[in-house]
Amino acid sequence: MSTTTALVPTKAIALPSPISSFESYVSAVNQIPVLSREEEHELAVLYRENEDLQAAEKIVMAQLRYVVYIARGYSGYGLAINDLVQEGNVGLMKSIRRFDPSVGVRLVSFAVHWIRAEMHEFILKNWRIVKVATTKAQRKLFFNLRSKKKRMAWFTQAEVNQVAKDLGVKPEVVLEMESRLSGMDIGFDGPNDDSDETAYQSPAGYLKDMSADPAILVQAQDSKINDQDRLQDALTCLDDRSRDILAQRWLADKKTTLQELANKYNVSAERIRQLENNAMKKMRGVLEA
Repeated sequence: MSTTTALVPTKAIALPSPISSFESYVSAVNQIPVLSREEEHELAVLYRENEDLQAAEKIVMAQLRYVVYIARGYSGYGLAINDLVQEGNVGLMKSIRRFDPSVGVRLVSFAVHWIRAEMHEFILKNWRIVKVATTKAQRKLFFNLRSKKKRMAWFTQAEVNQVAKDLGVKPEVVLEMESRLSGMDIGFDGPNDDSDETAYQSPAGYLKDMSADPAILVQAQDSKINDQDRLQDALTCLDDRSRDILAQRWLADKKTTLQELANKYNVSAERIRQLENNAMKKMRGVLEA
């Protein structure tokens, strides 16, 4: 058996779209026959060993109903379920690339991780204007705390400690995430009325605009000039060819390709890449000195 798995080109598999009518989409995917264990294994082997895209398509189509089922579990986040299904389908496609039929498990058991991962990423990007979860611990808390908050008010210290122990995070991380989940997004500008009292309650009424501060403008300009001078000094430590490669690859308005530079200097594109990396390392050492 081949030790490498070819990537499944997304456009090579024509999935039905849940955008136009979600009910029609659900009806369509539910009419697709479910594969038996033997059929699924045979198709998976065909794809893994022969890169048979038709086999991959048959496997994917048979799993679409499970993506819908998983997506329904995230309906409480206020996001369109057809968008969640779209993201879940992306995760399903990714799982096909990595699925090894020789392990002996059904694809849906393997794919559920990839399906949920894509849905989680979509929820975290779109649930709030301001990101509420950035670290791995915060992401774990985001999905676990929302289920607990359905039946709890503010956590007591004992509950905070218990949740922290169960999820393997620090108590202060639990408290911070609880505060983020309890907060609400508000508009930067206040309501469109003439009331000074309501206008002051919006962030635009009390946050300072420091962008026009002369001291900050002068400092930013000085910093920019200093950075440019240091960059020019660092470039002088390079030979003419390396300096030209960096200039064409990073400083020009239109980035030059490796192959174009390879043709110019009559070397391979890989050699240009090596020269570029070596020049970047040398400049980094000068800039950090």
